[in-house]
Amino acid sequence: MKSVHIATKSKQYPLYLGQNTLTKLEETVAAMKPAVSSVLIISDEAVASRYLDDVTNAIHSDLSVYSFVVPSGEKEKSFENYYKAQTRALEIGLDRHSLVIALGGGMIGDLAGFVAATFMRGIRFIQIPTTLLAHDSAVGGKVAVNHPLGKNMIGAFHQPEAVLYNISFLDSLPVYEWRSGFAEMLKHALIWDAELYAWLRNEVCTLEDLRGDKLIYALDQAIGVKAAVVSQDETEKGIRAYLNFGHTLGHAIEAELGYGTVTHGDAVAIGMLYAILLSERVYHKDLQYKSFVQTFRAYGFPKLPAGLSADRLIELMKKDKKANSGVIRMVLMKEIGEVEVVPVSDELIASTLEEFMDREWSL
Repeated sequence: MKSVHIATKSKQYPLYLGQNTLTKLEETVAAMKPAVSSVLIISDEAVASRYLDDVTNAIHSDLSVYSFVVPSGEKEKSFENYYKAQTRALEIGLDRHSLVIALGGGMIGDLAGFVAATFMRGIRFIQIPTTLLAHDSAVGGKVAVNHPLGKNMIGAFHQPEAVLYNISFLDSLPVYEWRSGFAEMLKHALIWDAELYAWLRNEVCTLEDLRGDKLIYALDQAIGVKAAVVSQDETEKGIRAYLNFGHTLGHAIEAELGYGTVTHGDAVAIGMLYAILLSERVYHKDLQYKSFVQTFRAYGFPKLPAGLSADRLIELMKKDKKANSGVIRMVLMKEIGEVEVVPVSDELIASTLEEFMDREWSL
């Protein structure tokens, strides 16, 4: 089992990574001061049916342990389920010394974290991720729910007490979930670590290669990138925006198609390709866009769905959290491992998006 130290301005906490991290749950809860009074585990139906009992039993104490289970899917990261979770917390009598445990993928981590951040103005929570994608969302304290007009637009910064990443939970994931999580690994490499990108390309020829020691190494390195960025900029006043590489268009695609229609990772992968093409136009240099397209296709990432309107996507991109006074600000890649946030005119966004759409559907 590996231990990664996450340090931010507001809090420091451990991330345990390995096969048996649930063994750390009892001691983590027992060590909290003031003592935990009760526990609410928030999960979704698919995860709860497999792992809720394991997590409940791993607490091994006389604490009252409750659960709240929502349907599965990104569309369930909604204000309605947030409100229901708060109602459940009030009904069972959670107090300021209670603990929320987020058991699930990124959707549950965001939802449960936002519940914890706002219940009685903030109580403690622990992240127990169950997807590859959640290696990104479980670290750094961003918690939120979706709105039909924008993803993650209603939320807070609220750091967990610990992250227990039990990779055996990943064994049951379908291939599209592996691909979705791998997109965020590629993102971490592209924005920060050229050597990691080279390693991923050489060692992970197909998603089936991402197992065992390779999985542990890739997760450790990708989480390390996230931890390094968050340690310097916890509340996204500067470089934390780099972590949104591919997300400006990606989030617009998710919002336009309906949350859950396309996975977050697939949408981000499409968004990263667009950002690379746009980077070529802004920096007037060859960043090997075609090579990136071939690489992403080899991993199974889809093309941009046909029928989307460029004007509508731009309208949604203007609602991105990085936008300022209606100007879209994109995370662009100067070279592998180096990015920056750049304001881009509507005209260049539109012309490049039209070009991107034509290339996507013709390649």
